[in-house]
Amino acid sequence: QVQLVESGGGLVQAGGSLRLSCAATGRTASSSIMAWFRQAPGKEREFVAAISTGGTRTRYIDSVKGRFTISRDNANKMLYLQMRSLEPEDTAVYYCASRLGTALVDTPQEYDNWGQGTQVTISS
Repeated sequence: QVQLVESGGGLVQAGGSLRLSCAATGRTASSSIMAWFRQAPGKEREFVAAISTGGTRTRYIDSVKGRFTISRDNANKMLYLQMRSLEPEDTAVYYCASRLGTALVDTPQEYDNWGQGTQVTISS
């Protein structure tokens, strides 16, 4: 079992930046695929980005490519999402998730552990 706690959300103007963090605890935290999802009001939970256990492979949804960067620090069991050039459409609750395995899957049902979420609001 992996426990996840997100932080770093907030309110920023369009064009601004934010860095989300996710602290992981648990025996398998460093050997898990890690990902960020988001959920806007009235919408389904959406995949944003995922990273392999060693950090060498990443995957992004098209709408954030070139603006968001996912990274991890296995020594400290931390996951990050650096977000730049933020747009109002990025407004959502952002969730950290983990799963065992090697595939950078984009479906929420494939992830076993979830954080409580952190709110990101982008004003126009």
